[in-house]
Amino acid sequence: MWGCVAPPQSVTDLSTETEIKVNIEDPVDFCRRLSILNPVILSDRHFEDNYLLDFPDQKLRSSQSLLRIRFAAGRHFLTYKGAPLPQGIFKIREELETTVENAEILLQVLDRIGMRVCFRYQKYRREFSVGEIHVTVDETPIGNYAEFEGSESGIRELAEKMSIAEGQFLRSSYYSLYLEHCREKGKTPEFMIY
Repeated sequence: MWGCVAPPQSVTDLSTETEIKVNIEDPVDFCRRLSILNPVILSDRHFEDNYLLDFPDQKLRSSQSLLRIRFAAGRHFLTYKGAPLPQGIFKIREELETTVENAEILLQVLDRIGMRVCFRYQKYRREFSVGEIHVTVDETPIGNYAEFEGSESGIRELAEKMSIAEGQFLRSSYYSLYLEHCREKGKTPEFMIY
């Protein structure tokens, strides 16, 4: 007989994500402004397709957690994100991510154990590094956003250099931004895809 036990955890198993989003008008102009800071280009503009999965009882959504499979420029990622801390201007949460060889098969595996795609969203993304801050520039079907991820002090410093006020910081996920967009436009929410 075999029983279930929790997987071993070490300090290196745990990762905390600290990030904010900012609504931007023009991604090209934003990248031009960012270029003054001599960023390292991590990836050129590429297409991403993201699938959020949950159980039929919406166990993950109700706990404000998520499981995501991402297809990005020929690479595939599986990501778990825990519930964000409830307060503050930064979105801070546990994040565990790994590459996977075949995301299409992984989607089938998760389907077989009862998980379903509850939300799908697409975007075009560019990625940069400015010091310790990871910057992404996203073009989505509902608008353009930049994300800053790193330490709170590093995010504040970079935002100040780019003349972005803390009042512009967003903690919202793409799912919640999409729902807000649909409410404003009087649309029935489906998937955020092109």
